[in-house]
Amino acid sequence: MTSTVSSTDLTGQMLIAGTAVHGTGAEIRGFDPTRGAELEPAYRHGEASHVEAACAAAAEAFHAYRATSSDQRARFLEGIADNIAAITDDLVHRAHAETGLPEARLTGEVGRTTGQLRLFASVLREGSWNGARIDTAQPDRTPLPRPDLRQRMVPLGPVAVFGASNFPLAFSVAGGDTASALAAGCPVVVKAHDAHPGTSELVGRAICAAVADAGLPPGTFSLLYIPGPGLGTALVTDPRIKAVGFTGSRAGGLALVAAAAARPEPIPVYAEMSSINPVFLLGGALAGRGAEIGRAFVGSLTMGSGQFCTNPGLVIAIDSPGLDAFTAAAAEALSASAPTAMLTPDIADNYRAGVDALSGEATLVARGSADGDAAVSCRAALFSTDAAGLLGSKSLQAEVFGASSLIVRCADLDEMKTVAANLEGQLTATLHIDDSDVAHAGELLPILELKAGRILFNGWPTGVEVCHAMVHGGPFPATSDSRTTSVGSRAIDRFLRPVCYQDAPKSLVPSAIADDNPDRLWRRVDGELTKD
Repeated sequence: MTSTVSSTDLTGQMLIAGTAVHGTGAEIRGFDPTRGAELEPAYRHGEASHVEAACAAAAEAFHAYRATSSDQRARFLEGIADNIAAITDDLVHRAHAETGLPEARLTGEVGRTTGQLRLFASVLREGSWNGARIDTAQPDRTPLPRPDLRQRMVPLGPVAVFGASNFPLAFSVAGGDTASALAAGCPVVVKAHDAHPGTSELVGRAICAAVADAGLPPGTFSLLYIPGPGLGTALVTDPRIKAVGFTGSRAGGLALVAAAAARPEPIPVYAEMSSINPVFLLGGALAGRGAEIGRAFVGSLTMGSGQFCTNPGLVIAIDSPGLDAFTAAAAEALSASAPTAMLTPDIADNYRAGVDALSGEATLVARGSADGDAAVSCRAALFSTDAAGLLGSKSLQAEVFGASSLIVRCADLDEMKTVAANLEGQLTATLHIDDSDVAHAGELLPILELKAGRILFNGWPTGVEVCHAMVHGGPFPATSDSRTTSVGSRAIDRFLRPVCYQDAPKSLVPSAIADDNPDRLWRRVDGELTKD
């Protein structure tokens, strides 16, 4: 069955350096998971020549684009944000058709996408991203004089971005990877996700229009529909690509990391991959509000059919009546939850396989309602095991993408700490505590600092604020590089590198590190942070 939902103004074409191009490969279509309907128009995958053309255009654009001022790039990002905001209704309509995600959530995701772009515009104007440092010459220093040394950050070069399946806007064509790379001065080639081709085209056209309005080289941005892993790997291994942003599966991320490392010139891959986001419930919190925490947990677990990279897939607590109250309340809430559509049939199939695997090793606590369960539905699942069971099984720590979670019952705090120390790297770790739990939380915190990029107290990990202090990253396998974040203003650092200028003639010194500080930046001069 084919539907014409949200086909207005869509052409089924790639966008290579501002030019619309039809693919020649396998046909792909958006799919409405709530109706079981394919969507118009049809798209076709590109071929190697399209990857070549996009990378060549990005390389050609790089020198002119990197030479733009911070304000020029800021206005460009704001132009993209304005263009996306202007088509909010069309975007929400099409993204809802392609993903089944609620329109209210998608409206918020449009706002988050434009907010990220505006955040990086403000970062550019504020200027600290330049990393400006000056150590002035000391010609009379003994036994050797010191030369004049100045440092600033420069962009790496063209960046390949892989759109995510679960966020068709905020982690996709104009998402955080694209926004931060463009802010850094890097042209971007996006591989659109096959799950939402129409949404990707709409956003891609908004970016291309902003490129033209800003008078930038057309190769500043390209949008490709290409199959993976073959042409996805070809994109990563093209010598003109200098960095990669990826959000997706561990297998997909590791394949790109390996391909990038095997190049004659290895490049960084910033891959967000796998996380089960453990939640630690301490005794005082459980004793006082175990049932309340249980109900709130199910709300976080089932949100968006559990298709969040920060979904709480593991709950760790000391065996107690409070944990019994938590479990009973969670089971009751989860049993009443109706099946909800997942993004694609493949994702739904993988979810069911993951739940089946858990069923073989852990005790089932509760399943969501089976009423209305369909081929692309997520029927929530909650399991239980003990610490020995978790520690003795690698598969129990595997991410199940969807609304599935595992309760781990520990004998005491020492066993809880042992479990924490043996977890893989995570995007988040959460602690639910009361005043009486502060000392025990203090014993867990040093362990969790080594395991997660974000540590929450008395909250839920689903929901990632876009701001300066946010970290959306973590030790492997949560990401391929734990030193970075893909959300927040520090995401720009991934696509920059430092350059030092020694005894450079004044006429050649970049303005960010010039003597009279024409850009009025905060700079570290002879070790002191100053605007003088």
